Amino acid sequence: MTPWDTAARGRFVTSDGTALHVVDEGPADSPVTVVLVHAWTLDHTSWDRVASTLSRTVRVLRYDHRGHGGSSPAPFGTATIDQLASDLSELIADRVPSGPLVLAGHSIGGMTLMALAERNPELVASRVTGVAFVATSSGGLDTLTLGLPGPLARVVMRGERFVNSRLARVEHRALLAKPRLAEPGLRWLLFGRRPRREDVAAAAEQVARVHPASMVGFRASLSDHARRAALAVYKDIPAVVLAGGADRLTPPAHSRLIAAELPSSELVIYPGAGHMLPFERGLEVTARIGGLA
Repeated sequence: MTPWDTAARGRFVTSDGTALHVVDEGPADSPVTVVLVHAWTLDHTSWDRVASTLSRTVRVLRYDHRGHGGSSPAPFGTATIDQLASDLSELIADRVPSGPLVLAGHSIGGMTLMALAERNPELVASRVTGVAFVATSSGGLDTLTLGLPGPLARVVMRGERFVNSRLARVEHRALLAKPRLAEPGLRWLLFGRRPRREDVAAAAEQVARVHPASMVGFRASLSDHARRAALAVYKDIPAVVLAGGADRLTPPAHSRLIAAELPSSELVIYPGAGHMLPFERGLEVTARIGGLA
């Protein structure tokens, strides 16, 4: 494969002209393709621990959402979960036009899978043979408290809105120049008990790469997300629903609601784990997705 071919294979341009960074690993003749969809403010490298094992036996497709990682910023008005579902649908049509699919979505990635079912139910019904919803939600994020008492949560949320209003006007390509400064806050917000230092650092580096205005746009879309009804499209598909018992962003109650809509699902709650299950419980997450594949 020539260097140009390698670059082209690692880049996909959506119908609105947004370039997405794509990583395609594992045996090309695999009978099933696993598609890993990452969380808000992270990128495809959040799945490194999972993909490195799965790609030994099955094809694994990962990519960066628009506005994240190595992908282009989201054009104005396109930083929405519905647009992410459109991007995923187009990517599948281009890179995996046939054959069984196992879909795994972490946080906004799981919400993207719900929006995909809403937007393209025929694709899900005809080709998806397994689905994993990892530390995600079907709605209700407009009442997020981060596990804080009500009055304090309201103060924190007002502060977030103020910061976001400023970030929306930032023209820089990346959010942070010094990721290490964000590590203490991200450790508290994203992780459960006793996270590995290298995992916190990796998460901070991913957050640092997100495009500021894109990040703010997706934050608004998270609050509007309400797709519990879309889960009906997955009801006859083998599914796992994974949650961290100490998750501040999508607490276990959100996963229980998802599992209640999926008769074929298995709900697993990891005590002490936070929102970053692909990091914190990488082996377990790999085994659950691998079981679907």
